[in-house]
Amino acid sequence: MPLRLIFMGTPDFAVPTLLELVAHGHEVAAVYTRAAKPAGRGMKLQPSPVEQEARRLGIPVLTPATLKTPEALEQFSSHQADAAVVVAYGMILPKAILDTPPLGCFNLHGSLLPRWRGAAPINRAIMAGDAESGVMVMKMDVGLDTGDVAMAERLAITDAMTAADLHDALAPLGADLMVRAMGALERGRLQLTRQSEEGVTYAAKIEKAEARIGWNRPAREVLRHIHGLSPFPGAWCEMAIEGGQVRVKILRCELASGTGAPGDLIDDRLTIACQDGAIRILDLQRAGARPMKASEFLRGTPLTPPLRLA
Repeated sequence: MPLRLIFMGTPDFAVPTLLELVAHGHEVAAVYTRAAKPAGRGMKLQPSPVEQEARRLGIPVLTPATLKTPEALEQFSSHQADAAVVVAYGMILPKAILDTPPLGCFNLHGSLLPRWRGAAPINRAIMAGDAESGVMVMKMDVGLDTGDVAMAERLAITDAMTAADLHDALAPLGADLMVRAMGALERGRLQLTRQSEEGVTYAAKIEKAEARIGWNRPAREVLRHIHGLSPFPGAWCEMAIEGGQVRVKILRCELASGTGAPGDLIDDRLTIACQDGAIRILDLQRAGARPMKASEFLRGTPLTPPLRLA
């Protein structure tokens, strides 16, 4: 029989998994998500993407501020779920919650564990120059992404991929993986494997201070730094244009040929010299403006050497 599940998730990344579980006949008794936050020019409360989908599907939604109280545990237990599915929920589950569903709580994580445990695995994999990433279904324990792994799917990371690209590729891959895992759990055939003690790395939350581009690095490192932070928070530099220093986010780039001092503009196509090699800017965003193609930007703001980006 289909499982009775609690689903716990918040951002866009979690939505495909919720939809796939419902489409495959599992009963989602309740959805837990983070509370609505002010957003947009009017700062109106904006429900999370998961909450919006859950309400569209007619599933009860809960947004508790904590799961550590007796009341939260009682409410969680009242759903009488066989298992819980957790995808980028954004809140730590205490042991009492983890122990409540008889079949356990299962997390979909966007990395190849034990590499990149923690908050920002997609960004960190790109920024570190990893050749591949993936998704894993893990039975949760009280550690930080330390639970036994049930299933995994791998995906190559190319130099052309931004964090948004990898996110969009892993979300449906993970949804399919979780559905297969829940199907195996339903049949009593889900096998778990302990994570390796070797190769453990932690994907710390991205800090704004990391976003400034350092041109005094090899071109490929600069490219991966830019792509790993695209579109948010966005790797940035300053350009001396229109009589002042203007902050510009670089959203997409490619490796290019050419030499010069790091940060120098070396042609009229937004090719920038790095410590070793160069990158060409493809997409960018001026402060307060919308994202645009480099060609569009150059039509309005032609740039030629000599010019240095800081």
